[in-house]
Amino acid sequence: MDAQQPPTIQQRVDQLAAEGIDVVRVGYPDLIGVDRGRDVFLSHLPSVVRHGLTFCQAVYHTSPRGDVVDIAGGLAEGLPDVCVHPDLDTLVALPWEPGVVWCLGDPIDPATGQPVPESPRDLLRRVTGALAGSGISPVVGPELEYFLLERDAAAPQGWRRYQGLVGNVYSSGLRGDPERHLLRTLRQLDRLGVGASAGNQEFDEGQFEINLTHSDALDAADRAFRFKAAVRELARAEGRLATFMAKPFNDSGGCGFHLHVSCLDSVGRNIFDAPSGTYGLSASARHAIAGLIGHAPALAALLNPTINSYKRFGRDSLAPWLIDWGLDNRSAMLRIPPERGPGARLELRLGDASANPYLAIAGLLAALHLGLEAKAEPPAPLEGYGYDPSRAARLPQTLDAALDALEADTELTDVLGKPFVDAFLGYKRNELERFERHVTDWEFGEYVQHV
Repeated sequence: MDAQQPPTIQQRVDQLAAEGIDVVRVGYPDLIGVDRGRDVFLSHLPSVVRHGLTFCQAVYHTSPRGDVVDIAGGLAEGLPDVCVHPDLDTLVALPWEPGVVWCLGDPIDPATGQPVPESPRDLLRRVTGALAGSGISPVVGPELEYFLLERDAAAPQGWRRYQGLVGNVYSSGLRGDPERHLLRTLRQLDRLGVGASAGNQEFDEGQFEINLTHSDALDAADRAFRFKAAVRELARAEGRLATFMAKPFNDSGGCGFHLHVSCLDSVGRNIFDAPSGTYGLSASARHAIAGLIGHAPALAALLNPTINSYKRFGRDSLAPWLIDWGLDNRSAMLRIPPERGPGARLELRLGDASANPYLAIAGLLAALHLGLEAKAEPPAPLEGYGYDPSRAARLPQTLDAALDALEADTELTDVLGKPFVDAFLGYKRNELERFERHVTDWEFGEYVQHV
């Protein structure tokens, strides 16, 4: 076979069969980043490649509670199909499922032959395409935190935090992880090839952080999506629950999703680095900072996408509360790490771990792109410890306010595309409506005996 020619589908099937593979898991992210998909016998893969796999488009509009939100492509249109085509370049063996390989898929509208507007993966492709048109290639490094929970019939929701020991932030070994959950998970993630580089116990009991290596934006999002799905699956295999919920407990902090980003020009030079510039940063870096600062209220809707997300915010939380930036300052929404040269980058600390990686990265890059295009200048950087609202504007404090900010930010929504934005806003506003009608445990405890 000519070395320059990609293998045919039958050659891929034969190679996988020789490796003992008999099942291909084709998966894709829904609107909130949940992994959806289907297991296919290897012998049927050629047909799947030709024709795709059909799913109801309303999977994008199905809530975690199973409700179908009636927006475009949903009930009013008779629940039409989407057709998911596997991206065989993303094939990877599942180390904990012998005989199974996993690949990502891209949903297509069979009526038009075009990507469906809700597709998070296609959204990110379109945003990176806008930057590519300016000769810029973004590089992204994700950092994600999660809580590991164990079943406990006596706990309010049936789950308690793993190990229950405090004071183990930035620790490793048995002290914070007596049953070696993190080591097992890291090794499986390494075999999966998601670019996990390191992990540790985080600030709160039962909380872990795993760092992923940096790469081009779509690959980084693919790896972060697969990372979240894999961590949840590995926890299930232990009889536990891994949650990326923003703030699952009143008496602890939340789970962040920090994104490091740099940009390369056509010859691979980091355009944020400028040894003679103020703070060692280029004009492009300043413009990018300004874009993220200017569009932060709208970005909150994508990077803090749940009602619960806004309970993570607040003073002294090490989660953003104000719209500011600082030099190596973790109390700022946007931190500039101290590395320069090829390592010059921005760290957006706005996001929480419940965010869909594709939407979070697409929003980050759209705002960065707008800052570069406008050649905007940022305000002065934060000096000292933040969280003082007299020094910077507040981020939206509720999901409702963040959604309004996204809808009002027409520059950002033009980059993201109106069909996607309309679908996202409709889905999330339904979430708010359902919550407003729901009686919470807090309300019952607060009022039942006294009113």
